[in-house]
Amino acid sequence: MVVCVALGPDGTVGGGWGRADRVAVASVVGGRIAQWEEFDVGWGRLHDAGPEGQHHSRIATFLRDHGVDVVVTGHMGGGMTQMLSKMDVRAHVGAIGPARDAALAAAQSPR
Repeated sequence: MVVCVALGPDGTVGGGWGRADRVAVASVVGGRIAQWEEFDVGWGRLHDAGPEGQHHSRIATFLRDHGVDVVVTGHMGGGMTQMLSKMDVRAHVGAIGPARDAALAAAQSPR
């Protein structure tokens, strides 16, 4: 399972998905993180740089390119939630605390 987590300060879960500046992509195998890679995505800076569809497309492309199955964040807007649903990417919203723990919890939660 591939989990993408919005990152906040000090390795915690970030507050907003569409405005995340950093995310981590984790490969979870057998209840353990097998791989963890962090990316500077700059979505907060890019959020208002064009139409909403362009921003959603940018995020969708990132998720497809990394084979993401589930997204973990503190908050997500309705439009983004709908887009992820159409992509069959599960959204785990309302997460707090250490990002690695949240990634493991999301990977283990039922669909």
